Amino acid sequence: MENREKFASRLGFILISAGCAIGLGNVWRFPYITGQYGGAAFVLLYLVFLVILGLPVMVMEFAVGRASQKSCAKSFDLLEPKGTKWHWYKWMGFGGCYLLMMFYTTVGGWMISYVVKSATGTFTGMDTEAVGGVFNSMLANPSELVGWMLVTIMLGFLVCSMGLQKGVERITKVMMSCLFLIMIVLCVRSVTLDGAVEGLKFYLIPDFSKMFENGWSTFGEAVYAAMGQSFFTLSLGISAMAIFGSYIGKDRSLMGEALNIGILDTMVALMAGLIIFPACFAFGVNPGEGPGLVFVTLPSVFNQMWGGAFWGSLFFLFMSFAALSTVIAVFENLISFCMDNWGWDRKKAVVVNGLAVTVLSLPCALGYNAWAGFTVPGIGDIQTLEDFIVSNNILPLGSVIYLLFCVCKRGWGWDNFIREADTGTGVKFPKWARLYLKYVLPLMILIIFIMGYVPKIQAWMAM
Repeated sequence: MENREKFASRLGFILISAGCAIGLGNVWRFPYITGQYGGAAFVLLYLVFLVILGLPVMVMEFAVGRASQKSCAKSFDLLEPKGTKWHWYKWMGFGGCYLLMMFYTTVGGWMISYVVKSATGTFTGMDTEAVGGVFNSMLANPSELVGWMLVTIMLGFLVCSMGLQKGVERITKVMMSCLFLIMIVLCVRSVTLDGAVEGLKFYLIPDFSKMFENGWSTFGEAVYAAMGQSFFTLSLGISAMAIFGSYIGKDRSLMGEALNIGILDTMVALMAGLIIFPACFAFGVNPGEGPGLVFVTLPSVFNQMWGGAFWGSLFFLFMSFAALSTVIAVFENLISFCMDNWGWDRKKAVVVNGLAVTVLSLPCALGYNAWAGFTVPGIGDIQTLEDFIVSNNILPLGSVIYLLFCVCKRGWGWDNFIREADTGTGVKFPKWARLYLKYVLPLMILIIFIMGYVPKIQAWMAM
C-alpha cells in the first residue's frame, strides 16, 4: 500500500495493542489458574516470566512491523536476506489468526450472552448447581451458541469496516476506557465486602508453601503454568502485534511502548483477581474451582450480593469488552494481511474475512451440541483441539521464528533489530541481552512447546 493508514495518536496505538493482549487469558484464565496454584506466589512467578519471556518477543514483533510498514503478509519478504525463506511463516501467522478466532468468537459470545442473562435476572436466586445448569443448557443449544457467536463476529467486523482511525482506534479507545472504569468500580465493591480481607491475603501475600503441598511436582506445574500464562497473555507469535507496529511512527522507542502495553495488560489481569478472590472468600467459595470459576461459580456469588443482577451484568460487560478488544485486533490483522498480500480494498477484505470467519467458527459452536461426538484422543473436543493447535503450537513456534529472525545473521539480524527498536525517544532495548535472546530464550520457549505435549503423550500412552 502506498498510503498506509496510521494511528491518530500514540494513546490509540498503546490502547489497541493492549486491547489485543488483554483478553480472556487475563480475565478468565489468569484468575482461575492463580486460584489453583496458591494465589500471590503464583502471581510473582507470572510477573517474572512476563518480563523475561513475553516483553522481548513483543518488541521484536513491533520492530518487524514498523521497519517493514507491512503486516506479516509482506514484512518478512521486505526484511529477509536474499535467498532465505522466512516469508513462508506468513501463512502460519495468517492461519493462526483464523484458528484463534474459530474458537474465540464462540467464547466471546458466551460473555455477551451472560451480560443479557445477568441483566434480565436469569441467575437470581440460583445456587451454583442451578447456574451450572443454565451454562450447560446454553452449550447444548446450537441456535443460541451460533447466534451469540454471530453477534461477536458482526460487532468485530463492523468496527473494522470503519477504518483504522475512525473505527478500530476510536471504538477501542472508548471500549478500553470503559473497561478500566468498570473494573475500578467492581474492585471497590469486591474489596469492601464483609470477609474480603482473607481473599486479599490469599491474592497479595505470597505463600510458596502452598506450591509444595504435594511435593516438587506441584511446584513444577506452577512454574510451567506461570511461563505459559505470561507467554500467551500477550498474543505473541501470530503477528497480531506486528501489524500495530506497522501503523506507528518512529518517534518513540519500541521497548518503552512494549513496557507500557505490558503494564496495562498486567493491570487488567491483577484487577480481575482483585474482583474475583475477595468475592470468593467473602461468600465461602473455593478460588481453585478451575475453568468454571467465571461462568458457574461467580454468578452464584453475585446472587448473594445486594444488587447482584447489577454487579453481575457489570462484571460480564467488562469480560465482553476484554474479549471484543482481542477480536477487533485480530480481525484487523486478517484484513490488513489481505490488503497487503492481494491488494484488496478494506471493504472487500472485511466482507471476505467476515464470511470466512463465520463459516470456520461454526465447528466450535456446534462442537458442544450437534457435533459433540467429535473428539480427538488425548486432546478433547473441537474447541480444545483448536486451542491446542494455537496455544501449544503456533504461538510458541511463531515466537521462536520472530526471535531467531531478529538475532540471527541469516535473518534480519541483531544490528537491524536494535537500530529499529531503539529509534525514537524512550527506554532502549538492553544490548547486553543478545546472548540471552539467542540461546536461553529460545530454549525456554522450546520447553513450553514440549511441556504442552507431555500430558497429551501420557494420555495417548494410557489408551
